[in-house]
Parts: sequence; structure tokens; C-alpha cells
Amino acid sequence: MTPKRWLYAVLVVFAVGEIAGPHLFPADHAHFWFEDIPAWGSIYGLVSCLLIIIVSKLLGKLWLTRPENYYDS
Repeated sequence: MTPKRWLYAVLVVFAVGEIAGPHLFPADHAHFWFEDIPAWGSIYGLVSCLLIIIVSKLLGKLWLTRPENYYDS
């Protein structure tokens, strides 16, 4: 098995573990309704990361980027 396949296999195991873990090992009750969604932590992390990337790209394009001839006299 190649290292890439090992990585994918480990990621699949983690994803299944996060979905099945709360059902196998119940913890205290959730404070909010959305904390009971399976894989909530992964979904929240993915969406947050994507939003950071999109906002930073928009910020760079709209506010930080200068025209090509900005430094020419």
C-alpha cells in the first residue's frame, strides 16, 4: 500500500470514529442542539477554514492588491 492510500485509510478511520464515537461513548448532554449533529466538530472546522480562505483571498484582491503601474512615476 502506498503512503497516500495509508493516509486516506487513516482519514476514513478518523471520520468514522468521529461519527460513531458519540454513539458508542455517550458524554454529557450538549449545550446547543447543533452539537448533537454527527461529526459537528469536523463540519465546523471545515466550514471555518473555508471561510478564512475565502475572506482572506477577497481581502487581498479587493483591498491589498495595487494596480500594475502603481509604483511607476
